[in-house]
Amino acid sequence: MTGRSDAVGEPPTIEAPSFGRTLRRLRDDRGVSREQLAYTAGVSASYVTHLEKGDRVNPAAAVVEALVRGLDRVRPLTLADRRQVFDLAGLGLPGDPTVPNLRAAITAEQRHALFLFQPHLAAYVDYLGNLLEANDAWDAALPGLRQDGNMFRWMFGNELARRYQVDWETEARKYVRWLRTTAGRLAEDPGILGLVDELSGHPDFRRLWAEDGVDFPSSARTLRLRDPQSGRVREFQMQTAGLNCTAFPHHIAVILGLEL
Repeated sequence: MTGRSDAVGEPPTIEAPSFGRTLRRLRDDRGVSREQLAYTAGVSASYVTHLEKGDRVNPAAAVVEALVRGLDRVRPLTLADRRQVFDLAGLGLPGDPTVPNLRAAITAEQRHALFLFQPHLAAYVDYLGNLLEANDAWDAALPGLRQDGNMFRWMFGNELARRYQVDWETEARKYVRWLRTTAGRLAEDPGILGLVDELSGHPDFRRLWAEDGVDFPSSARTLRLRDPQSGRVREFQMQTAGLNCTAFPHHIAVILGLEL
């Protein structure tokens, strides 16, 4: 977006996005006056004016939500616009990144991409290892994981994980080190605390946790799995990357497994 020119012949000033300018753009796009938006949001027209001019910074979450609802009544905001409004106000989008909310944030195109990746393994997981979505190849190669719903819970609480992961001890140690790293970064996260408390009921988890090792998930690694049908050992190149999610950035990862 360009701004005013300070002198004839000079290029217009480039203005960075701000909450006030974005609010005015969205209001103007909908043909809504300041008075109309203020009325529907339960604030004064002068307050909306101050917001748009940048005289009021960091508006309260309740005010931003009310303004967004007022704009939505005329024409719903796109998810990108909604995200920008809350980001510029210094707020997170309403709604916690619960497993149902994360699943709902995965687009139809992203779900279809899992199908297109067949016959290779593909899944979306959150930072706690909760399985959000997976293709049929993933389910076939990792029996019981979808039912358990969580990769850590499956690793330590399901005998199928030990049966079909050729290098279970090595993999389990990696899982624990990844979780220790996440727990150190998000020490107050109730989800982390609850998961660690649940897993502490398994002796092998307690043993590996006591090693004090930490690590970060690598972007690529090799995983050996025993085929549930034939018993043949299959080798996969596992790749992990962040999923572009507008509503909950940095909360969802995509894991791809290409058979070697």
